[in-house]
Amino acid sequence: MSTYESPAVTPRAAEIGDRVERFVRDVVAPFERDPRRDAHGPTDALVHELRGLARQAGVLTPHILPGGGHLTQRETAYVLRKSGLSPLGPLACNTMAPDEGNMFLLGKVATEAQKARFLAPLIAGDARSAFLMTEPAVDGGAGSDPSMMRTTATPAGNGWTINGRKAFITGYAGAKVGIVMARTSAEGEPVRATMFLIDLPHPAITIERVLDTIDSSMPGGHSVLSIDDLHVDGDAVLGAPDEGLRYAQIRLSPARLSHCMRWLGAATRANEIATAYALKRQAFGKPLIDHEGVGFMLADNLIDLKQAELMTDWAAGILDTGDLGTAQSSIAKVAVSEALMRVADRCVQVMGGTGVTGDTIVEQVFREIRAFRIYDGPSEVHRWSLAKKIKRDAR
Repeated sequence: MSTYESPAVTPRAAEIGDRVERFVRDVVAPFERDPRRDAHGPTDALVHELRGLARQAGVLTPHILPGGGHLTQRETAYVLRKSGLSPLGPLACNTMAPDEGNMFLLGKVATEAQKARFLAPLIAGDARSAFLMTEPAVDGGAGSDPSMMRTTATPAGNGWTINGRKAFITGYAGAKVGIVMARTSAEGEPVRATMFLIDLPHPAITIERVLDTIDSSMPGGHSVLSIDDLHVDGDAVLGAPDEGLRYAQIRLSPARLSHCMRWLGAATRANEIATAYALKRQAFGKPLIDHEGVGFMLADNLIDLKQAELMTDWAAGILDTGDLGTAQSSIAKVAVSEALMRVADRCVQVMGGTGVTGDTIVEQVFREIRAFRIYDGPSEVHRWSLAKKIKRDAR
């Protein structure tokens, strides 16, 4: 079956994306059985080796151009989808969360000195980063609602002192760059927050534990942290004081789409594997594909994959206009995450017992996409936000 590519795929994006796809399929995919991983994700040793191979192939950090320029969001959608064809692809190509979103934010907000110190090592693939925003639910802290921020930053001399707890901090263990978000408004005042850049690890930040989670694609896992009297100088402020909530939207709107892009690639590959299985596996005298129940599931997968591709392209186009696209990114995040969940679930079902084993990446893709329906805002939060917009627009 011929495939339709969006007219938004520019020659530049097509050339980069096609190189990324060849690299991920030919070089990265064989590492999917590499034992260098722990309960939380691939080890840094494996990541280091894969990034070295990506550097040699000229596909390391492919969405950021020489000189610091950035592909458009539509072009990024194409390239990141290709990197996602293996769960290891985004790590190898340096397009993985949270680094990809952190690089985007630093490119938009950081000073030149901050870019040299914190952004350059990320782009070079020499460092990983962490975004310290989410807080433990038991503390009543910020999750999908960053205005509930309980971590505080108070003025101290020529800088700030930060105290609080953070949770679900992806990739903290082993990260070298940290973005800490803390409340800088007084108790009882409207919430204002500020972002701070820090070198990691830092003695004032303690890992309480690394959570056991359903997903296992991100080095360092997801940590619960204690921040005790972390002192930073004034030049650690990212952007301007009290602008953290606005900067969070600058980061999160594209980041939601980046997740959609990467997991669209993974779901595409899972569907390829399930289709190959259905063509080869015999049952009741004929290949599985010839049984209507199986054939229809694979047909539905094609429909969901194409809708996810078009939805992502549409939302990325909104971001390219300069609009934050908050509503559009919410629509895309819900639609794509739920469509890809259906795809992954059908792939498991088509493959039967084999689909729930580690013999292929299908089982992992199912787990990862299930987690994707929660992080960067669960579907229910995005639907609630959209419902509020509907009410506002009706007035």
